[in-house]
Amino acid sequence: MDVEWGILGGVFGVSLGITVVVVVMFSLGIAAWARASGETPGAGDLDGRAPDRGWAAAPTRGRGKGAAAVAVVCFAACLAVAAYGIDLIVPG
Repeated sequence: MDVEWGILGGVFGVSLGITVVVVVMFSLGIAAWARASGETPGAGDLDGRAPDRGWAAAPTRGRGKGAAAVAVVCFAACLAVAAYGIDLIVPG
């Protein structure tokens, strides 16, 4: 039984790369979703006091809708990669 190390290394590299891309896309989706909901961490969050959210009350002029769209696209991309991986694993 011979192991083709080049192919094994290629599979490892591709799987590691896809894993990093999916984690980054999911993280960006969470950040965009938080921005769409208007929840931004303030300095008071760290020391137990109520944060001063006066600066976050300014009008965003549609930024929330754009951020929500970005979040949906990021989550859809993660879902597509997961569905493709399951399709590759499960016999047709």
